[in-house]
Amino acid sequence: MTWSSNSRAAFDLETTGRNSRSARIVTASIVVLASDGAVEEEHEWLADPGVEIPAEAAEVHGVTTERARAEGRPAAEVVREVAAVLQRLFDAGVPVVAFNAAYDFTVMAAECARHGLPQLSRFPVLDPYVINKQVERYRKGKRTLGALCEQYGVILDEAHTSAADALAAAQLLDAMAVRFPEINKPAAALHRSQVDWSLEQAADFQAYLRRTKPAAVVEGEWPVLAPVDASRGGF
Repeated sequence: MTWSSNSRAAFDLETTGRNSRSARIVTASIVVLASDGAVEEEHEWLADPGVEIPAEAAEVHGVTTERARAEGRPAAEVVREVAAVLQRLFDAGVPVVAFNAAYDFTVMAAECARHGLPQLSRFPVLDPYVINKQVERYRKGKRTLGALCEQYGVILDEAHTSAADALAAAQLLDAMAVRFPEINKPAAALHRSQVDWSLEQAADFQAYLRRTKPAAVVEGEWPVLAPVDASRGGF
């Protein structure tokens, strides 16, 4: 059975910053879709991350420190609930679509470690970002969610809200599968392919960067980056 013939979920976070190992969750969304794309479940969270939300992050997703403190729930509660929904989906074999999944799942890994929660199994995951870099290897221009949605005719009205971005990522993957039917295979097989693709893509990009920056390092672990100090289990 291919991933598109069953239910699948879409997952997205908005956070306090770009560093996935240190960023804190501000908003989270999980949408579960039927095989025909109809929405079966919707989950949304607003967290008080417990730290200041930098102005540049608030400008992207629209949530200020003041709003998060006034309206958000304690970070530990939000992380626990998000993790529980994701693990329920993984346990049921439901693939989770996440654009640039290594960012979102590394944030989740760090947040789970921070709050003393078990790590997620993270299988199977489907990442339109990694997949697009494989099937359109020589595509020119940006590969942001917005740019790819525009290319594939996916409507993204409220970019950088976790709910809109999650749903758009799933719809983008559907559209990509029409153009590239070879990616419409069992979710487990596609997940394993992406592990290899991500490592290859990182190695290629690192080699390119090292032409001018000999010390450049590009991490390629997917769908979650390794802890900074793996021996201590910390992020």
